[in-house]
Amino acid sequence: MNILLASSEVAPFAKAGGLADIAASLPIEWAKYGQNPIVVMPKYGFIDTDKYGFKLTDITIVVPMGYWHEYARLWEGYLPNSTVPVYLIEHNIYFDRNGIYGDPIEYGDNDRRFIFFSRAVFETAKAVNFRPDIIHAHDFHTAFSMAFLKSYYNQEWFFSETAGVYTIHNLAYQGWFNPSNAMLYSGFGMSQFYQGSWFEKNTSVNAMKIGIMFADKITTVSPTYAKEIRYPYYSEGLQDELNLRGADLVGVLNGVYYDEWNPAIDDNLYLKYSDGQFEIKQKNKLEFLKEHGVSAEDNLDLPLISMVSRLTEQKGIDLITSKLEYYLSEGMFRFALLGTGESRYTDFFRYLGWKYPNLAFVNIGYDNTLSHRLFGASDFFLMPSRFEPCGLTQMYAMKYGTIPIVRIAGGLADTVEEYNLETNKGSGFTFWQYNAEDFEASIKRAISIYNQQPHWDNIRNNAMSNNFSSAKSALEYLKVFKWAIEKVR
Repeated sequence: MNILLASSEVAPFAKAGGLADIAASLPIEWAKYGQNPIVVMPKYGFIDTDKYGFKLTDITIVVPMGYWHEYARLWEGYLPNSTVPVYLIEHNIYFDRNGIYGDPIEYGDNDRRFIFFSRAVFETAKAVNFRPDIIHAHDFHTAFSMAFLKSYYNQEWFFSETAGVYTIHNLAYQGWFNPSNAMLYSGFGMSQFYQGSWFEKNTSVNAMKIGIMFADKITTVSPTYAKEIRYPYYSEGLQDELNLRGADLVGVLNGVYYDEWNPAIDDNLYLKYSDGQFEIKQKNKLEFLKEHGVSAEDNLDLPLISMVSRLTEQKGIDLITSKLEYYLSEGMFRFALLGTGESRYTDFFRYLGWKYPNLAFVNIGYDNTLSHRLFGASDFFLMPSRFEPCGLTQMYAMKYGTIPIVRIAGGLADTVEEYNLETNKGSGFTFWQYNAEDFEASIKRAISIYNQQPHWDNIRNNAMSNNFSSAKSALEYLKVFKWAIEKVR
């Protein structure tokens, strides 16, 4: 089938989170299954077109916006190490900026930017003569494409048999827009905005709601999250819409692209290693410590606990800040951080890095090589999320023999099983109640088996033998796509 994946971010070209990894890995897996995918995304000013081999085409697309038309140029390239085409939509006024969504605050015209992009997706398909069986849209940035498909484009022969599938990666970011602007840019007009309409939520335009209501099928990124979001605590106010579409709501667990995240072939590591080669993993840890100024006179045997994360409340950072300095002051473990986010958190971690230079290694920002090295060097990985649609980093960690310490929520519940000392089953440590005491108890259970044999090797072997391949996710999506197509034909 012809699958057009539309995403605001795709790795490695532009990445703000896990969406970029999924948008890159799924099309490659679909192609392996004999499908015909293409990817469409904005051409941000920071994308290195020379590095990734993009070429400017001679195609200019005309994009309807409100009562006028706008123009964009197309660039063509491929996902790395694949034959999957990627089309970049060039509109310098909208996309030639720092950051994808805003740096650091969201751009005030994100409604116009992403409504334009959502409509330009269809004009791109026509321009390159790609008649899609599926438009696969992701999060609020492409939600309007579902409305455009059902209101405008399905009346054209080119899209008359096209189905729309909408994937929710994180309900917390819904795209709340001013009605007078969004309804104008989209061409729907204020006559279609009224209380209870598919465009309206709490007197605003809600892009996420639009995607949910207009799509043929809706997916989320883990089975547990698909259940959780039908209840008020996790639904971010959209439980009514999600329950109304409950028959078309499917949870598909995100998968890992092991061609990139695999310590046996990972060129980013100090030393590569395979299942059971824990002595080489230990050498990665020692190299990391040496690189960060820890000398042989220091205690090199302390557990190393790491985080690679956005620093937001969602990720459970409050739990960490409530306990971390005490742990460091007592010399219970070393801590390594790679992330960026809210200043109240970055300031705290920078303080810890200054006060405990041999125990806390703080890197504010994103560094792909360092992220791989952290997974390879660390003993444990922290992810105490308040909520977590899926999460990929806990799956990366397990592949590298790094044991996750997580709160049972969303995809964390689907991927991390508490280690059992009697059965030797399980690959991590978990807690359920969102409080500092339960969080602390899970850390203590983890540290208690550090270097305690046979459990320490058992749990790492269990973790590395887990299979969360993106190939499995891709196959599940193909099932959903077939169900969506059956609805429109």
